[in-house]
Amino acid sequence: MSPTTAKPGLRGYADSLRLTPAEIVEGLRDTLGAKLVAYLGDVRETRAVREWADNVRTPSDETLQRLRAAFYVMALLRDRESAATVASWFQGMNPELEDMAPARVLREQDLATAGPAVLAAARSFVAFG
Repeated sequence: MSPTTAKPGLRGYADSLRLTPAEIVEGLRDTLGAKLVAYLGDVRETRAVREWADNVRTPSDETLQRLRAAFYVMALLRDRESAATVASWFQGMNPELEDMAPARVLREQDLATAGPAVLAAARSFVAFG
């Protein structure tokens, strides 16, 4: 049994730690789109996202940690869902997050609590739909 089969999201977790900032941003952009990545990264324009993905500039450490958390959650969901479903999940109201969108929680709340809360909501979605 592969690690991914044994525990969904394990590869996404490893990738979220190992990949470069540019690779993290590129992976998020490919699934979520540049506008949602810009929102998660708390920047006003998608040009910053493109520059991060092209390794022209690097997000701040705090932003990078949020993007890594989002990447982990995105990878967990992508194991089972389409890119469109994952993007919708990040933007939609989530009852497990007090009806806030996961992207908003990751962007606005302290990552020490937001990260685990969004990850738990993603695991629940994968398990129960």
